[in-house]
Amino acid sequence: MATDGPDRRLIAYTLDRPLPPIQPAPVRRDWMDASPQGFAYRCLPLTIANSHGWVVLAESTSDAVWNGGDQPGDIAIKQVGGPGAAPLSHFGAGILTFHVDALIRTPPGMNLWVSGPPNAVKDGIAPLSGVVETDWAPMTFTMNWRFTRPFHSVRFTAGEAICFFFPVPRDIVAGMQPETRPLAEDPALQAAHHGWRQARNGFNAGLKQPGSAEQAQGWQRHYHRGRAPVGGGAVHGHATKSQARPFPPPAPAVTREASPPP
Repeated sequence: MATDGPDRRLIAYTLDRPLPPIQPAPVRRDWMDASPQGFAYRCLPLTIANSHGWVVLAESTSDAVWNGGDQPGDIAIKQVGGPGAAPLSHFGAGILTFHVDALIRTPPGMNLWVSGPPNAVKDGIAPLSGVVETDWAPMTFTMNWRFTRPFHSVRFTAGEAICFFFPVPRDIVAGMQPETRPLAEDPALQAAHHGWRQARNGFNAGLKQPGSAEQAQGWQRHYHRGRAPVGGGAVHGHATKSQARPFPPPAPAVTREASPPP
């Protein structure tokens, strides 16, 4: 298929079953909802990270307990409900494994960053992260979580996000050229930084004064608006949200009509 510009296709191939529930990652988090006046959502880097990709949802509810040993049999798993398969204990070392039953293909030179949903803490277990070369590999990948303490029952509920992924250029880290410079080498940036620091310190001091304008304002919105505190307009291309597109259902298979006999 001919395309204009770089290849942006992210393809999920179904295997011997329908595609597992893969959805654009949501912005909301329970703990952020519960923060006073929802203040956690004021942090734009947090909200962008929350939705910066796609999530795979659990298809069943399962409880798992690790006894502290390093063998696969040291994790007890009980499927509580749901039609999907339960996670497995395959590697040992307190690692719980979910199979992702889809073959993800990225454009040439693009890897897939695979981890747990960002900014979503789960008590007693932590996601392990991986970078997969999905532009060529014919293999599926697994999503792995490692227990952080023994004898603590962990539940993954059907519909819960158990995997999070997004594409990243393979050479992005190796291709960067780190440098260290004194800030004074860039007078404009130095002035902007000092202006921000003074504005920030003054605002924080004002927050402590009853009835102040700072208390009425609640929080500074410079970064959220893509503006420096002193001078300058909004930054071109500044984003206040990240919205991944959903995976559509597969197109119907094309059947070829048999050629008439000669």
